[in-house]
Amino acid sequence: MIKLPYHTGHIDLDIENKYLTGVLESGADNFVPDGSETEIVERALDNPIGSDKLENLISGVKDMVIITSDHTRPVPSRVTLPIILRRVRGANPGVNVTIVVATGTHRATTKDELALKFGEETVRNERILIHDALDKANMVSLGRLGSGLKAEVNRAVVETDFLMAEGFIEPHFFAGFSGGRKSVFPGVASLPCVMANHCAAYIADVNARTGVLDDNPVHLEALEIAKRAGLKFILNVAIDKNKRVIEAFAGHYDLAHRAGCGFVGKLSTVGKTTADIVITTNGGYPMDQNLYQAVKGMTAAEATCNAGGVIVIAAGCADGVGGDGFHNIFKNAASPGELTERILKRGRAETEPDQWQAQILARVLEKFTVILVSGYAEAAAVGDFFIAPACDMDEALKMARRMKGADATVTVIPDGVSVIVK
Repeated sequence: MIKLPYHTGHIDLDIENKYLTGVLESGADNFVPDGSETEIVERALDNPIGSDKLENLISGVKDMVIITSDHTRPVPSRVTLPIILRRVRGANPGVNVTIVVATGTHRATTKDELALKFGEETVRNERILIHDALDKANMVSLGRLGSGLKAEVNRAVVETDFLMAEGFIEPHFFAGFSGGRKSVFPGVASLPCVMANHCAAYIADVNARTGVLDDNPVHLEALEIAKRAGLKFILNVAIDKNKRVIEAFAGHYDLAHRAGCGFVGKLSTVGKTTADIVITTNGGYPMDQNLYQAVKGMTAAEATCNAGGVIVIAAGCADGVGGDGFHNIFKNAASPGELTERILKRGRAETEPDQWQAQILARVLEKFTVILVSGYAEAAAVGDFFIAPACDMDEALKMARRMKGADATVTVIPDGVSVIVK
């Protein structure tokens, strides 16, 4: 029996061995950490990479900002933030701390989501700002990058005396890896800035892929913006399938992040086992809150599915399909191919909200049939995306076998967000 993460629980999947070509899982799932979550984080902060210790850097600083992730990311802030705050205030009791929630272009995090993520005590006692990518008055220009991109980020992160970020590192389907510079960009950037970086040409670039940093245009612009914004220190963690810390990396925004990416990349890389049907997930809550996010899990299946095959993705989608912008792109499309053609004609300044996710989903749909297993998403809305809805895994497998035959082979990726398929 294979357990597939789904919403806040799991789905049991039973596939006969004669049809099963492989189960692709990250090595993080069986990794035995050296110490408790707290011990791992403390050790990383005691041994920063490419940087002085946080306590020394913060000495004498009047104001500081800590960027953290929003409700869509499983950063274990209940573990990490109290440790950061204790160390900071132990070294500088008078420092004024502001926590900025990096929503990127997502909706605002609710009060209940803040409490769930950070804990009631942190929400009650700390100054927390939620980034709004549409708040033009609260953006500061960092000038134009060498690529021509006009960089704009949240005023609070630029006008502080000391900027640090916490986050987690996992494979990312077009930025290479999450974490590090992504806390600043797209985390606290303006919407026009994010859209220009997520343009059609960049998303189509062969280096804008899972596990790739070198020559990745999305990554390189984010790195330059983080540098210009003055990001001085990061704490990034690696997590297992239970969202528990298995390793941590602290220090320089690029060097420490690179070290973390090396660790995660080594654990996450799996060899492809091609099949007619590939079953995957988006890792459960909070990553499978909507169809928009679930595109990430599909890209892992894309890398190991036979041409013309079927991808089955299980995602709770308790938050729906992921916003009107994403939905309308597909409602107005004649086919995935027509949508791709239309998007690729757009220049950087013509990028529309959510088109990058639509571009990647269309790429998948041009090659494969996609079936979504969800007990929350409305079937009519799912159909607008050229995706077939299924109420459970049994129904999805029956649909897939009608398309590919009773003897169709199956590969399972229990968590599509956690692996790099090569």
